[in-house]
Amino acid sequence: MNRAVTVRVSRKLFDYQAKLTTYIHIIKYVVMKTRYSRALPKEWKPMSEVFTALGDEHRQRMLLLFEKGERLNVGQIVEVSPLSRSAVSHHLAVLKRAGVLRSEKVGKEVYFWIDAGYVGKTLRNVLDYMSENL
Repeated sequence: MNRAVTVRVSRKLFDYQAKLTTYIHIIKYVVMKTRYSRALPKEWKPMSEVFTALGDEHRQRMLLLFEKGERLNVGQIVEVSPLSRSAVSHHLAVLKRAGVLRSEKVGKEVYFWIDAGYVGKTLRNVLDYMSENL
């Protein structure tokens, strides 16, 4: 073998050994939980709905319209939103189903407000789990 071929083969062997060493190092120090089908903690059940509701930009913008303790109806939100009334109603329904908003019907109008206690409790449950287990 000439020198150029020997160097190329040596580099490939070195790369392979480095990758193998890295792989062994990772396997050696990372212990992964393997029970994927394990039930989610009961405190996490509402979390999925809350995060799904908060994951939409239009719903986030709607939440930013509320001042502390303020109640808004669909018409007030539609006035400042580029969305149609039916789209705003749909987004409000998603937020309400997730527990992010609460509502009260007064006459013909339905007024919504943020349930900060519920959202805070849900987020704290996630943070508590992470601080205890990660």
